Amino acid sequence: MIKLSVIEIITRIENKECFHAVVEDYSFSIKIEDYVPYACAAIHNGHHFSKDLWDNCSHTEYDRWYEEDPCTGQMISGLPITLIAQDSRFEYDLNRAPEQAIYETAWGKTLWKKPLSQDKKDRALSKHKNFYNVVHALTMKLEALFGSVVFYDLHSYNWKRWDREVPVFNIGTINIDEEKYRPEIIQWQDILDGIKLPIDQKVNCKINDVFKGNGYFLNFVSKNSLNTLVLATEISKIYADEITGRIFPEVVTAIQDLLKYYIKTHAHRFYDRHHTPKI
Repeated sequence: MIKLSVIEIITRIENKECFHAVVEDYSFSIKIEDYVPYACAAIHNGHHFSKDLWDNCSHTEYDRWYEEDPCTGQMISGLPITLIAQDSRFEYDLNRAPEQAIYETAWGKTLWKKPLSQDKKDRALSKHKNFYNVVHALTMKLEALFGSVVFYDLHSYNWKRWDREVPVFNIGTINIDEEKYRPEIIQWQDILDGIKLPIDQKVNCKINDVFKGNGYFLNFVSKNSLNTLVLATEISKIYADEITGRIFPEVVTAIQDLLKYYIKTHAHRFYDRHHTPKI
């Protein structure tokens, strides 16, 4: 892995170069091992929280961890194209529009003891903008090369806070063209509904159950592309103890191995169905 500026990252994408880099402010990393018609993102993976925000934050480190999506970056790390956030959503949320990306309150609790300075807000929003500049460049390049692209947008959620039975996997689809992409949605659901994990509960997958796919990442890519599907996919935190913060590495690794295989399988089916052969 190397360190690059956003401009350098975009230039390498435009030149169809393969690389693995962290952006120079360490807010996210990008890996391109090969140019393929699919990519993966873990935009709530990050836990880094700028030190000059610590004393002003009402939430503990555990509070932040609880609402982040730990290990989702590792889960997609075996795929050829990945975008992985390193900063915490508590500094700025990449799954919200810029005007809503900086929390005032978070999960019913005021986040900042004193209002953030404009400099700190500007710094956070600059990182948000830089990330989406790279997302846009990557999406445009993949569409130019392949015509059709599928993005796997991976998140996790706290299942124990629900007072009803909730699925291990959830796919949010209300902001995508369900008529056009219905076969791919159902195929992805069928794959996730049938995988085997080293846990003591049944693995299932539902559509628009706990989350419906309202995130900014999905909407940004959909609105700024011609033929790119974003599959917003949530996994319940069956790979961790939500109360203690303990991670179960055998479950994380199993998910990582299965996603490496099944995302490739699903993406190739998508491409066979949607790409337009070049004349």
